[in-house]
Amino acid sequence: MQGSEGTSTYRRFFFGDEGERLSPWHDVPLDTASPKEKWMVTEIPKMTKKKMEIATEEPGNPLAQDLKQGKPREYAGPIFWNYGFLPQTWEDPKQQHPELKVFGDNDPLDVVEIGSRTHSQGEISRVKILGALAMVDSGELDWKIIAIDLSDPNADVLDTIADVERRMPGVISGIREWFRWYKTPDGKPLNTFGFDEAPIDSQQALTVIAETHEAWMRLRSGKVHSDGLWIGD
Repeated sequence: MQGSEGTSTYRRFFFGDEGERLSPWHDVPLDTASPKEKWMVTEIPKMTKKKMEIATEEPGNPLAQDLKQGKPREYAGPIFWNYGFLPQTWEDPKQQHPELKVFGDNDPLDVVEIGSRTHSQGEISRVKILGALAMVDSGELDWKIIAIDLSDPNADVLDTIADVERRMPGVISGIREWFRWYKTPDGKPLNTFGFDEAPIDSQQALTVIAETHEAWMRLRSGKVHSDGLWIGD
């Protein structure tokens, strides 16, 4: 780590077994042995307020606290789920969704993990993909992948969004409403959601993940301009 947590200089770096610095975006794998399971990097543990995020433009892509007017930003209230991103994915800001007619937000895919355990900041976890919400934030597509940690007691009985609605009623609507409203204390408008606000299912979410992984491969290979993003030396 660098700097003190809760300050503008705080950075959480990632390292390999030999002590080499790794990018949690580019060096951590996406895929696991199961097609429906992926690796997730937690930025914001559940029931915390610090707005931590991957620094996509900084060397090594450490975790840092988002800034507002030069000061570390916090949510108005805690987030109720573990929140992070899928490595080796990228929402291309120059690629328009064919149905929603909005462009990507220039970040890795966000993940909302609905399990019972609080993750650690920077934790890398294996999660099962359950579905996704197509959030539109300031005219940009900002997918919220819904997943559950494979170590969670509910992981064996949750395979679909329908399972979540049946066994954990209110969770999907809670996620949608939290992300609809969370920027309004800063004077920003409500976020909206595509597909009549309904979540897409796990297979559709896996298609989104595959498409954003392909976009990341284009970015990493230099086939598209990085526009200031750090993609490795």
